[in-house]
Amino acid sequence: MNVYALGCQSLQCLHPFEGGPQLTDVCSASTGVLFLTLLNNLLVSNPRIGDPCGRVDPITSPRSSYDFIVVGAGAAGAAVAGRLSEVEDWNVLLVEAGPDEPAGAEVPGNAALYLGGPLDWKYKTSNESFACLSTNGSCYWPRGKNLGGTTLHHGMAYQRGQPKDYQRWAEFGIEGWSWDDVLPYFFKSENNTEIGTLVSSKYHTTGGPMTVQRFPYQPGFAWEILKASEEAGLGISDDLTGANLTGFAVTQTISRDGVRLTTAGAFIRPVAHRKNLHVATNALATKVTLVNNRAEGIEMLMNGKTYKVRAKREVILSAGAINTPQLLMLSGIGPKEHLGSKNIRVAVDLPGVGENLHNHHSYMLAYTLNETSTAQFTGNNAALYLFNQTGPLSSTGLSQVTAKLVSNFSTSDDPDIQIFCAGYRASCRATSNANETVVTFASVNIRPKSRGRITLNSNNPLDLPYIWSNDLGTDEDINLVIQGIRYIEKLMNTTTMRNHDPTLENVSIPACANLTYDSDEFWKCAVQWNTKPENHQAGTARMGLASDPMAVVDTKLRVHGVKRLRVADASVMPIVISGNPVATITMIGERAADFIKADNIRRDTQPTPSPTTTNPLKEIQQDIQNGYDSFQKKKKQFQEQLANQFGVPIPQ
Repeated sequence: MNVYALGCQSLQCLHPFEGGPQLTDVCSASTGVLFLTLLNNLLVSNPRIGDPCGRVDPITSPRSSYDFIVVGAGAAGAAVAGRLSEVEDWNVLLVEAGPDEPAGAEVPGNAALYLGGPLDWKYKTSNESFACLSTNGSCYWPRGKNLGGTTLHHGMAYQRGQPKDYQRWAEFGIEGWSWDDVLPYFFKSENNTEIGTLVSSKYHTTGGPMTVQRFPYQPGFAWEILKASEEAGLGISDDLTGANLTGFAVTQTISRDGVRLTTAGAFIRPVAHRKNLHVATNALATKVTLVNNRAEGIEMLMNGKTYKVRAKREVILSAGAINTPQLLMLSGIGPKEHLGSKNIRVAVDLPGVGENLHNHHSYMLAYTLNETSTAQFTGNNAALYLFNQTGPLSSTGLSQVTAKLVSNFSTSDDPDIQIFCAGYRASCRATSNANETVVTFASVNIRPKSRGRITLNSNNPLDLPYIWSNDLGTDEDINLVIQGIRYIEKLMNTTTMRNHDPTLENVSIPACANLTYDSDEFWKCAVQWNTKPENHQAGTARMGLASDPMAVVDTKLRVHGVKRLRVADASVMPIVISGNPVATITMIGERAADFIKADNIRRDTQPTPSPTTTNPLKEIQQDIQNGYDSFQKKKKQFQEQLANQFGVPIPQ
C-alpha cells in the first residue's frame, strides 16, 4: 500500500481541514505520539475519509442579509440549509457554533472519542432527585459542537421509531405527522445500499443523500449475541425499522463504506460549491432580532465580533433541544415570569418554551469474558483502514448490536425497552487486562414518562442554561429499566453466553448495601445511583395547536405568535421516538425545508396587483363631465318644479 499516494491527492485542494482536536489530543498517553501524528495526517489527506477536496470553505464574515438564516448544523439544520440552497434565487446562511469535522472523527472506531473537549457543549443537569445520585444529582449530557452536531459523535444507528410513536403525537392535536405522512420524508433522505439483500424496498429506498448500510466489519461476538438472543426466545431481526420491530439486530448505520456520514457530510459538503450557500463556523447565535413579533434576523458572535444579520424571509432554529429553547428565551420568547426574572423584555409569552424536556435513560451492566483480549487499535488495522476502510476501525464494535424489546406496559408492535451493547471497539482509548475482555449491555427506557425543563441561568448568551431533567421521576420509568436488566440477565444465562464464562463486574454500591442483591429494590437503588443518560433529549419547543398553552410551534413548525420564525430539531417532538432519534430529527429537517419552500414559493408566485395609473387630464375631463351631468339633473328638476307650480312649459 502506498499511503503517501493517498495523501498526495490533497495537494491540489485549497481548503483541507487540518484543524480541530488531533488524535494526539484525544487518545491515551500509552499510544505512540509519532504513530498517532502520522495516522492523523493520513486521515486528513485521504479522499475517502478526510475528504480534503470536498470540505466546506467557511466565510470569514457574513453579508448584511440573507433570504434564510439557519442556526445549527446538526441532524436537522444541515438538511434544512442544504435543501433550501437548492433554490438558486435564494441565499442561505448556515450558522454553527463549532468548527468543521476533524478527519479522525470520521473513523467509526473513534465514536464519541472527541466528546469532553472543544467539540462538546459539556452540559450537566442539576438538582436531580432520582437520577445520577452518585454524582450529586448531576448528569453529564455531551452534545456535539461542530458541523454535523452530535451526528459526528453518536453510534450512527439508523432507526425511525415505530408507527405508534407518531400516532401518539396525534394526541396533541397534531395533524399531518402520522406514519404515512412522515415515511416519504425518511425516504427522501435515504440511500439504502442493502435493499434486497438485507432489507425490503417496502421500508427503504435509494437516491437520497444519506447512505444507510451495515458497517463492513462485525466482531465475532456480535453474532454470538444474536445466537444467544434466539436461544433465550428474545428473537432476532434483520431490520428494526421494517416488519419485525423486536429482537436483537446488527443494525444498519448512517455511514458510507466504513466511514461515518454526518448530516453535514450528507447535505452540506456535496453542495458546498453553491454560491448561494454560506457556512459560518465558530459562530454563536446569541439572539433572534424581532420587530413587531416578526423575526428580522439574528445577532451572532464570530471571530470576536458581534454581527447583526438580516433574514429577508425566515429564521430557522435547529440548535437542538437545549440550545433552541435557550435562544428563544434570550430573544424574549418564552415564559414571561421567567424572562422577567432575568431582565429580558418579553416579546411573546410562550410558557411551553423549555418545558416538556425528556430523554432516554439507562443502566449499564459490564461482564468480563474469560478470553484473551486482542488489541483492536493496531498499526496493521490502521493501515487496513487507510487502504480500503475495512477491519475493526470501520465499525463501532459491539455498539452496532442493539435490541428492541417489550415490557409488561406495552405490546409487540410497540417496544419500549432497548438494549445497547458495547465492546470490541478499535479505539485508541480502549483498555483491557491481558487475559480479559469486557463487554457491556445497557438497559434503556425508550418511553420515558418523567419530564423536566430548561431555563436560563442569566441573560448572558455565553452562560450555559440551567437543565433539570427529572429523569427516572416516575416508578414506571425505573421499572422499565429493571425489566431490561432482567432481559440482559436472561441473555447472559444462555448456553451460548455461558460458553464465554461471563462474570458480572462488581456492582457494589454503598448506598444500596442494605438491600438484597439482584432484587428489584436493589436494582431500583442502583439505577438511580449510577444512571446512564442517553443523548436523545427532546420536547422543549413541542408542536401543538395554538389553543394548546404549552405548544411552541404549529404543525408547520412556525413559532406561535412570531412571524417568519420556525424551529426544526428534536425540540419540536411532543414525545421522543422509541429508539435512536437521529433519522427522525433529519426527517423533521426535510419536512421543514418543504414547508418553507411551499410557503415562500407560493408567496413569490402570487400575482402582484398592477399599480393604479392616473391620467391628470382624464381626471379633469371626468370631473367636468360629472359636474355637467349634475347641472343638467338639477336644471331638469327646477324646470319640472316651475311647470308643476306655475304652469311654465318645459323647453323642448
